[in-house]
Amino acid sequence: MNKDGIELGQVRRLDHGYEGRLERLIEHDQEEVWRMLVEPQKIAQWLAPGSIELRVGGAVRIDFADSGIVIDSKVLKLDIPRLLEYSWSSGDEPDRPMRWELSATDNGTRLVLTVRIPEGEDAARACAGFEGHLEMLAAAIEGVPIHFPVDLFLKARSGYQELLGEKK
Repeated sequence: MNKDGIELGQVRRLDHGYEGRLERLIEHDQEEVWRMLVEPQKIAQWLAPGSIELRVGGAVRIDFADSGIVIDSKVLKLDIPRLLEYSWSSGDEPDRPMRWELSATDNGTRLVLTVRIPEGEDAARACAGFEGHLEMLAAAIEGVPIHFPVDLFLKARSGYQELLGEKK
């Protein structure tokens, strides 16, 4: 869906929550995009300071210090450089599986991010937040890291609310 010039992903209702699917075509090779997802110095440019131990069961720790949110999770699935899955939650919080899939294209890499949002949580906010971080990823891979794009987030959140029938 195109909302205010923003190409939104898809979001669908599940039995116990929601699933968002966001896709990007990035004009860089798959190995370079993979490094943006897993190398600590690169993760910090577009997501937050953190580290991912690249093995199934390996530690995932991402610290959003400004908001007080910390992801303290484990790698659930891994197929270097095509697939990375972990939960974007901590401790006793509900699981929120996050799946990054990369595939080579003629012009670079197709990135598909699938996120699950538990029942009772703001799916529009979560998907809009990931839209913002994907925008930051696109800028960082071009060598021009940016701050979180609040205007994009607000427009995307409104768009996702419409998709979910939460707002007219």
